[in-house]
Amino acid sequence: MLEIKNLKKNYLLPDGEELPILDISSWAVDAGEQVVVVGASGCGKTTLLHIIAGILKPTSGHVLIDGWDTPILTEAERDQFRARRIGYVFQTFNLLQGFTALENVMIGMTFAGGHSDKHRAKELLEKVGLAHRLHHKPAQLSVGEQQRVSVARALANKPKLVLADEPTANVDVGNQQQVIDMLRNTCEEEKVALILVTHAPEVAKQFSRVDKLAEVNLVVSRRINAEPAAETAN
Repeated sequence: MLEIKNLKKNYLLPDGEELPILDISSWAVDAGEQVVVVGASGCGKTTLLHIIAGILKPTSGHVLIDGWDTPILTEAERDQFRARRIGYVFQTFNLLQGFTALENVMIGMTFAGGHSDKHRAKELLEKVGLAHRLHHKPAQLSVGEQQRVSVARALANKPKLVLADEPTANVDVGNQQQVIDMLRNTCEEEKVALILVTHAPEVAKQFSRVDKLAEVNLVVSRRINAEPAAETAN
């Protein structure tokens, strides 16, 4: 489903120097597999998700999804690819403020050029406990409720891959497990691969595969290995 090869991402600093963020020789996720990615802030977790989603282009390397090497696609082609094959649960929700919860999920279905399915949209919102909030706009929803709408929207198009960036970070404790269960169960039922980034140990321990990005991203491992030498020099 997903295969990353020789992936590098550098950011250009104001002084013209390049700041390396990602350097991943090889990393893969099988169809239908569920993976948690953990790591300290600044190790490149969100950047990795954005590159997989085609929101960012890598500096070099390959990101193969369903056989498509997405970095070689144009920006418009990547947008269409993401709409058809990838669901994304953003930390910042990215909901359309002028539309209701139900409309936000239904509009997400049309991004890929398809038809909106009101029944599926309602069903997904009901699964995250928002049956009573279908016709409320984001400003009328709590932060946690907005996050649950974004989860429903990510699953709306029956994607091949779901990327979830801290999906429980802004959800109240009482609904955190509900969101995780919905993500995991729906992905399992529909044979969708899931990559979930989290800082929560109680979430990570529920998955059989937990990858530490510091062990995959050579930028971080080189930084860690350099620290003792720097301390010795001091």
